[in-house]
Amino acid sequence: MADQGIRCDEPGEFPKQFQNEQASAETSTVMNVLGYGPHIRQARIEAYKASDRHVTAEVRGIATWITTGSKAEGLTSYLESDLDQLFVIESVICLEDGVDSSSVPVETTIFRSCSRISYSGHCRLLLERYGTRIHISVYNALCDDGFGRGLLSSDLYVNQWLNVKRAEGEVQHERAGPSRPSTLGVLKLDSVPALHFYCPSIITRWAARHRYWPSPDVVREVVSLGAFVSPVGVKGSDYEHVEWRMCFNTGENVLINNLNDTQVKLYVLLKMVKKDVLQPQKKEVTSFTVKNIVLWIAENNPHSLFHERSLFHWLHEGLYALRVAIDTKELPYYLIPGRNLMAACALDHEQKRSWIATIDEMMTEGPRIILRLPKIRQAIIAHPEPLRWYSGRRIEMEMLQLICMNRLALRMDKDTDVIMQALRRRQWEIVREVRMRMIIEGCRVNDLQNVWRSMFM
Repeated sequence: MADQGIRCDEPGEFPKQFQNEQASAETSTVMNVLGYGPHIRQARIEAYKASDRHVTAEVRGIATWITTGSKAEGLTSYLESDLDQLFVIESVICLEDGVDSSSVPVETTIFRSCSRISYSGHCRLLLERYGTRIHISVYNALCDDGFGRGLLSSDLYVNQWLNVKRAEGEVQHERAGPSRPSTLGVLKLDSVPALHFYCPSIITRWAARHRYWPSPDVVREVVSLGAFVSPVGVKGSDYEHVEWRMCFNTGENVLINNLNDTQVKLYVLLKMVKKDVLQPQKKEVTSFTVKNIVLWIAENNPHSLFHERSLFHWLHEGLYALRVAIDTKELPYYLIPGRNLMAACALDHEQKRSWIATIDEMMTEGPRIILRLPKIRQAIIAHPEPLRWYSGRRIEMEMLQLICMNRLALRMDKDTDVIMQALRRRQWEIVREVRMRMIIEGCRVNDLQNVWRSMFM
């Protein structure tokens, strides 16, 4: 992948000793304190998996809910970012061209993907067979392809879901591409409708690649999870309104959750560089961009080289790969390399030149690069004892909130459920304790609700 922006060493050329080993280890420790350690990440992952199971069970086989993004990866706290979810209708399946459809149950509606005239990683969906039951949102999104065949419009499909009744108290916001953003209390939600996609040839090509990582067992698990199509076309395409994007959200969740601790922290640091240093305004570079960089680096290098004392070495490699992607406007999607993730980015010449200069500066700074990242810089400046004290209470607060979240998903009444009441009591004890320490240390704070909210940001 060296010619595609991901640099890997040749056999026999692996570094014998990494530079900045002590700084790497200390930064890894700081990141544990900030909530990026393996135990809290795993707790988040399991909590959102459980929540998905509860919500899916409640709709009784009509759809499957899948948490994606940073929440599913265990990398953000309760209110730190949007809760991204796919909801997948169970009565529809999309089949790759050439796949036999005779074994598909008669109640299932079948669409056939047509990718020959679409950009790599995208397709159009032609109706092959109505099922004995067809979801109204699917039926209303059908149009004619000009040859008398049914074609499923991605644009119409998203619009159908904008009219679906929301939960009590949920406020809907303006459509953003394929997603329907909303707010429920203090939570920001971002849900995307999707359909199951069976594409054995695509996923088999990925599985057959020579690699250092992931292990064969993980590869088999990713293959078993299959794929989806989401209603988003190629930006600027004449057929954008009827194009669908192939995606592997559940498989990507598994891949990220099978990275080792150093690889995950590399991912977090690159996301911070994207957000706090580059500060893209039009999604020219996204978290998905840096995720794919990390996945390529993990695949192309021996797993044993990723340890806490090598973190800055791999951060340098990640910045190099990001620089190449920005410079060439090329970055292959990890699961479908033919899809260029930088193809449609709105990156003008001046911005590209500025970002490349900034990354070049960072690559020469060594460990001082982390001083550009506000969250880590503040942790380094802070006195160790208060930081550890606050971090412990913040993590406890989040663990309690994740349990509350799943109690609510099970429709437990927060006013009568004794477990919920005990969880809430303990949370407010922590909030009052934090407020008191803030006052002792000179802060003027009165609103407990603001303290509660800030501990989840």
